[in-house]
Amino acid sequence: MKKRAITALLLVSALFSSGGAVSQTYPNRPVRIVVPFAAGSATDIAARLVADELRVALDQSFTIDNKPGASARIGAEAAAKAAPDGYTLLVTTNTTHSANPHLFRKLNYDPLRDFAPVAGIMTIPVIVAVNPKLPVNNLAELIAYAKARPGRVSYGYGNSIGQVTGAAFAKAAGIEVIATPYKSSPQAMTDLIGEQITYAVTDMAAGQALVNSGKLRALAVSSEKRFGQMPALPTMSETPALAGFELVAWVAMFAPAGTAPEIVARLSAEVRKSLAKTDIRERIASFSADVMPSAPDELAGFVRAQLVSWGKRIRDAGIEPE
Repeated sequence: MKKRAITALLLVSALFSSGGAVSQTYPNRPVRIVVPFAAGSATDIAARLVADELRVALDQSFTIDNKPGASARIGAEAAAKAAPDGYTLLVTTNTTHSANPHLFRKLNYDPLRDFAPVAGIMTIPVIVAVNPKLPVNNLAELIAYAKARPGRVSYGYGNSIGQVTGAAFAKAAGIEVIATPYKSSPQAMTDLIGEQITYAVTDMAAGQALVNSGKLRALAVSSEKRFGQMPALPTMSETPALAGFELVAWVAMFAPAGTAPEIVARLSAEVRKSLAKTDIRERIASFSADVMPSAPDELAGFVRAQLVSWGKRIRDAGIEPE
């Protein structure tokens, strides 16, 4: 019995020692961060901010691998299938983890089973924007414009927050419009400037600079309150037909399921440490986003709750899964 007890203690000691060794030596080669959206999107900007911080903190290269397309499924699938060794990470949004399970009948990944939550990064609202040439100056005028042209007004979106917000807005306003999907928000902005679509529902990061430069006109923001960076921009809920309307996106980091807890914990601690820095918080706030420094267990609970919440939003908007 004594010999068995000693053997068991040695095994436990070895396990703890190996875990410590993993965390101490990680990372010893470049780390890839998959972003399932195009460069210039809110998710891409957030991922690059975090990558720069991790590069300095862990003295190793963290590179961004943009894999846009198929409503972010391409990037999510690639990350889910990667080796769970800490050298492939995913910075993604509610698109892959909250909306897609309700928007598609079949997914080649499971948002809960196939990923280990690492850290929350930020929440970000979307804006409804038009080309300045359109004779529309606010959301009420856009609704009137669309009602006068049933089935002839189109809007573009490059992610699930845009899709669901756009559909929910159309249903609440009682307008018949054409939804036009894009691989990512910057592509929708290009077509809006080129007058290929009537309006767009886009994340702040992709649209704010174009609004500030006068290339686009923002009509409203989807958050509950107005944002400090654009205080003159009303919320969607301020339009009488949309009282109580509110929907925001979130961005977070994940690792493939099975990644060593010590690696997940170390990455999470460094991400949250970076989000506490004044300059990082200010850069995130510059495109009207709020930091969301969640620990792994907090993020896990948040993702489960968001999956349920987005399912209801999508059903209420009348969106049928493809």
